[in-house]
Amino acid sequence: MQNHETQQGSVGMGGAEIRHKLALVQQEVNKVIRGKQDVVERVLAAIVSGGHILMEDIPGVGKTTLATTFAKALSLDYKRVQFTPDVLPSDILGFSMYQNTTGQFVFREGAVFCNLFLADEINRTSPKTQSALLEVMEEHHATVDGVTRELPDPFIVIATENPLGSSGTQMLPESQLDRFMICVSMGYPAHRDAVDILKGETMNLVAGVQAVLSEQELCVLRNACERIYVHDSVYEYIVDLVEESRRNPLFEMGASPRAAIALLRISRATAMLQGRDFVTAQDVQAVLKDVLGHRVKRSAKAKASGMSKEEAIRQMVQKVKVPRT
Repeated sequence: MQNHETQQGSVGMGGAEIRHKLALVQQEVNKVIRGKQDVVERVLAAIVSGGHILMEDIPGVGKTTLATTFAKALSLDYKRVQFTPDVLPSDILGFSMYQNTTGQFVFREGAVFCNLFLADEINRTSPKTQSALLEVMEEHHATVDGVTRELPDPFIVIATENPLGSSGTQMLPESQLDRFMICVSMGYPAHRDAVDILKGETMNLVAGVQAVLSEQELCVLRNACERIYVHDSVYEYIVDLVEESRRNPLFEMGASPRAAIALLRISRATAMLQGRDFVTAQDVQAVLKDVLGHRVKRSAKAKASGMSKEEAIRQMVQKVKVPRT
C-alpha cells in the first residue's frame, strides 16, 4: 500500500502485512466454505470495517458454518443463540440475580457479552427479544436494570434469517435492519463444490481451521481501514447514490444516513482487501447491493413490472454520475 495518511507508522502494521493477514483469513474460511469466495470477501470486509452482517437464505446452505469458521480464524470469543419464540431479552442481555448469602444482586451476563454473537434464525423470535439487540448493535453496550455495561471490543453480530414466508417467521423492523451493515445470501453451491463438500465432511474441516488473526490484530486492521483515503468526489458519489434511492420512482422507501456511513466504511474495507489505500467508485458499486438491498423498498411501480430489488438498484446506479478519481 501507498501512504496517503501514514498507514504504517500510526497503526503499527504495514501494507504488505495487512494484505498477508487478510489473505490468510480468506484462505482459512475458503477451506470450509467452498465456492463462495465473493460472500467470504464481503463478510470479511464488513467485519474489518466494524459492521454487523445479516445472512438471509434457506436453511442448510452454510450460514452458521460461515459464522463459526470466521470466529475460529479470527480468534474471537463466540456465542450462539438459536432464536425461538420463547427466547427472552434477559437471555440476550443478562439479568440480576439475588444472592441470599450476600444479600446483594449479582449480574449474570447474557449471550451478547462476547466478540462474535451469532443470532441464528433471528426472525423466529418475538419483536421484544429482537429489540434487545438494537442498543448493543448501535452502541456496543447493554443496559440492564438501569446499569450500562460495555461489550468486548471487537463486537460483531452475525444474524441469520430464513426467507420471509417460511414457517414461523416474521419481518424484522426497519430500525433493526438498518443496523446491519450488509445483507448477503449464500445460495446453493455449484455441482463441483457440492461434491467437494460431501467429500470434505464440513464439520471436520471447521475443527481444523487455524486462528490466523488475534483480537488485537483485528483492531489494528480496523484502525488501518479508517485511514483508507477517500477523495471528495467519492464522498459526493456515495451521498448522490443514497439520495437517488430516496427520489427514484422505483423505491417507496430510500436509504438512511446510516446507510451512507455503512457504504463508506465497507468501501474502505473493500479497497483494503484489493491492496489499495484509496477508495474508487468501483469499490462503492461493488458493495452497493449488499448495503442497500435490505434497507430500500420497491415501489408499487417496480413490483407491478416484475422488477427485482437488485435490478431496481442497478437501474438507479445508472442515473448517478460516476466520478473520475
